[in-house]
Amino acid sequence: MSALAFEDQGSSRHALRGALTFATAYVAYSDGLRRLMALERGARCEFDCSGISDADSAGLSVLIEWKGEAARRGLTLVYLGLPAAVERLARISEVDTLLKAA
Repeated sequence: MSALAFEDQGSSRHALRGALTFATAYVAYSDGLRRLMALERGARCEFDCSGISDADSAGLSVLIEWKGEAARRGLTLVYLGLPAAVERLARISEVDTLLKAA
């Protein structure tokens, strides 16, 4: 299982590739947070999640934490291409609204 990697596509757009699971969650969270911290208040950031190959509840919690941190910093974080499995897990867990654009 490969760790989650970020492919920077500009300062505010990033493509995520690989697994977002318990095994990769800590490093992935830190990498994503670093990218959010580099943005100025009011900025919009996009994480293209279509390259996530595997995800579990720990990965879902990372996505939720990134959204919360973005909101606390006055940023808008948008997830593009969430895999169906992630959307399903979020819906079952009743947290799907937390992943939507604000």
